Amino acid sequence: MRINRWIAAATAAAGTGLALVVAPVVAHHSSAPFYDQEKRVEIEGKVTRFVFRNPHAFLYLDVSGANGETTEWQIELGAPVSLRRTGWTPDSLPLGLMVKASGRPSRAEGSRGLCCVRMTKADGSPVLEGGRVEERQQPPR
Repeated sequence: MRINRWIAAATAAAGTGLALVVAPVVAHHSSAPFYDQEKRVEIEGKVTRFVFRNPHAFLYLDVSGANGETTEWQIELGAPVSLRRTGWTPDSLPLGLMVKASGRPSRAEGSRGLCCVRMTKADGSPVLEGGRVEERQQPPR
């Protein structure tokens, strides 16, 4: 009888440990409900804020439209820990820097947001030296 209790306790502990490891992965959300995966928008604007905090960093740009009106766009970036691994810091995008970004637009009506962006300086050079500028292409079908 004692061995059965020991096996049950070990199984319960292993199950609990597995749940604690898997839960954060399952809990992370997809961007598909918030951003349109079928569309791509290109903008160019001046950095007004760079919020480098968890769970995601956000970049804010003032973008001038064809009519001369300036609107604020919000770009959702990755987690700061991931950004740091690729060389980003809170000082990577100084206020006033002109950048070009293309990405998936927000689904929320009336909002101006982007996700999953490809970003360069206004002259086409990478934001970070050694940074990736090319966009990943889907393999031919």
